Amino acid sequence: MTTRTDALAAAAAYFDDGAFFADLQRRIAFRTESDTGAATPALEAYLRDELIPPLEALGFACEVIANPVVGGGPFLIARRIEGATLPTLLSYGHGDVVSGQDPHWAEGLGPWLLTVRGDRWYGRGTADNKGQHSINLGGLAAALRARGGRLGFNLTWLIEMGEEAASPGLQAVCEQQRDKLRADLLIACDGPRVNAGRPTLFLGSRGAVNFSLRLRARPRGYHSGNWGGVLANPATVLSHAVASLADPKGRILVDALRPPPIPQAVRSALADIAIGGDAEDPALDAGWGEPGLSPAERLMAWNTIEVLALGAGSAERPVNAIPGAAVAHCQLRFVVGTPWQDLAQIVRAHLDARGFGQVEVEVTLAGAATRLDVENPWVEWAQRSIAGSCGQRADLLPNLAGSLPNDVFAGLLGLPTLWVPHSYPACAQHAPNEHLLAPLAREGLQIMAGLYWDLGEPGRAPWQAGALAPASLASH
Repeated sequence: MTTRTDALAAAAAYFDDGAFFADLQRRIAFRTESDTGAATPALEAYLRDELIPPLEALGFACEVIANPVVGGGPFLIARRIEGATLPTLLSYGHGDVVSGQDPHWAEGLGPWLLTVRGDRWYGRGTADNKGQHSINLGGLAAALRARGGRLGFNLTWLIEMGEEAASPGLQAVCEQQRDKLRADLLIACDGPRVNAGRPTLFLGSRGAVNFSLRLRARPRGYHSGNWGGVLANPATVLSHAVASLADPKGRILVDALRPPPIPQAVRSALADIAIGGDAEDPALDAGWGEPGLSPAERLMAWNTIEVLALGAGSAERPVNAIPGAAVAHCQLRFVVGTPWQDLAQIVRAHLDARGFGQVEVEVTLAGAATRLDVENPWVEWAQRSIAGSCGQRADLLPNLAGSLPNDVFAGLLGLPTLWVPHSYPACAQHAPNEHLLAPLAREGLQIMAGLYWDLGEPGRAPWQAGALAPASLASH
């Protein structure tokens, strides 16, 4: 008779015998950049040539879905049905990556070749997200093998090839394929742990609205000596407009964009969370952000307005001219309860009231915030499972500080959402020298094997105990 220990041992063996490395090496070699503005053949090839064969070997029926958005990458829906009356798990991942930035990697490294240096495995997608969904697939195979080919529940995989391009078509495909994606729970992996030494469980993500402030004063620049003092400088005006959004310490000054009070359950969950401290993490700036909050609360339970880029004239080669226009590209990161859909109107009214009526406001990208209730029974179940696999409870984040397309799963599909990341903050995700830590990958394989095993244990998972509480799911 096989046991949970057998599942964890099989997951560890998959890593130790080199099979996981070989699988990931093939996957990294696919140049699946999605932020180029076009869907390259590599995006579909990754699904058909690299993911469908192992999924079919595990008993999945696979279908590639074309993206309804022109230029968007395809989707893969893989379904494994053990019984019509059994509960269903939905898993998610993405096989696309950001641009390789090939010339900027360290000597001997490159984005499309998996290279080992100590505990670090370098390559584009090792952390985001090929390495992470490969860990999930490996853990699944180990649990299946230990259970003799049965899970005890149904499982659907949704893999997209456009997450790094803001997931074009994801919502539309989930609406169109709602019946095939019907499930009782989502477990997925993306983003980093809080720190490398401890597992992390997060329940949603902050939302994000990218918006631009632009002032077009005149068609061209004019000599600053001939016209300085009689022509308004759009860079000066726009700088003051931007400064009206947040004070010199980063505290939001737009009341309508400040979040509601932090729920006590969220405060309790974040009480022991330490931010930063790893060797390659930046030092935190004392006194920055909302006063009276811990770093974890400021990062995970509060809103921030960030200035991503400023433009006026030529910063690389300034000339003696008053620029004709200026632009500031900004972002609101926000938690559940923020009226993010009204950002354009809120900022417009704020600027008008302060005499900046000539500054244009344009929203360029937006995504909702989600947060599963920390008291939902799935949360404690997942904590017990993770602790049973690696010997310590996971750091619990009510939501990730970054953003993911979790609103599609939490809002549109109405699922409790559990995210178990296998990366860490200094992984260089989206940058040259992206890497996966080998010890985290091995531990992640065992964590996932344990989660898949525990989902199939009779009477142990909340869906079998009748303890589901979908009404506690918040998505705004």
